[in-house]
Amino acid sequence: MESTRSNDTKAKAPPFHFSHDASLAQFSVPFKSWIQTNGKPWDGVATGALVFDARGRVLLVQRTSHDSMPDLWEVPGGAVDADDASILHGCARELWEEAGLAARRVARLVTEGQRADAFQEFRNSTRSKLIGKFQFEVEVEVADGQAVRLDPNEHQDFVWATEDEVEREEVGGKKIPITKRSHKLVILEGFRLRRGAQRG
Repeated sequence: MESTRSNDTKAKAPPFHFSHDASLAQFSVPFKSWIQTNGKPWDGVATGALVFDARGRVLLVQRTSHDSMPDLWEVPGGAVDADDASILHGCARELWEEAGLAARRVARLVTEGQRADAFQEFRNSTRSKLIGKFQFEVEVEVADGQAVRLDPNEHQDFVWATEDEVEREEVGGKKIPITKRSHKLVILEGFRLRRGAQRG
């Protein structure tokens, strides 16, 4: 597997011209507006992007050794910024910055289980802020196990993993311990939702 790592960690982002499923309209607003409308006691919002390639494998990236949760695996994502046009734009921006992939369509919300309002909450590293997290399945311009470009300040490797490999946390004999059990459940739910959509 070829892993592309860029020293230009802030490569110029493309214009984010992506569509989204109608069910995601509530996330097409700035994060502060969403928090206020929904009465959440959150200080911020983070997102994660579940990207699948043409073989149905999900993209996982490995956190750097010098970061929090060192060497563990996750989907690309991060904080939505105040100047992001919407939560969905924040997700697209983070996907571009962390994996070099341009969002084409945001397909669906993915939660820990089958309840659509099962949003994740967590404290930041200093435990001073409460963050809400939304994770979405995102279709990209190139999604066939190639063209991934990592930001070496945040991630050091990537894999494309099947559902069984995520369950076992191992790809081709290589261990891929996932950051948290709750994150693993979201990834597995992403596979389930994708299967349901393909059958529908």
